[in-house]
Amino acid sequence: MAEKTLTRMDLSESVFRALGLSRNDSAQLVESVLQHVSDALAAGETVKISSFGTFSLRAKTARVGRNPKTGDEVPISPRRVLTFRPSHLMKDRVAGGGK
Repeated sequence: MAEKTLTRMDLSESVFRALGLSRNDSAQLVESVLQHVSDALAAGETVKISSFGTFSLRAKTARVGRNPKTGDEVPISPRRVLTFRPSHLMKDRVAGGGK
């Protein structure tokens, strides 16, 4: 399986081809959507995109970790982590090879 990375440029090019907007307008549209999603997550909101999945934040408590190289215990501070849960449609599509 060849690994390809989808970039912002790829997204804006897809918008350009699908909607016929100018390349600049397409890039601004993609940036605007990504900014709204990012702002909502930073504010602690859950972002649900129908037929795609849900982005949410999870609070992790403080715990003691271990340095695998030295075996020393290291305190890990509490933090928020971003999680993604794909929709059933997305899971099925990925399992089917994107068909």
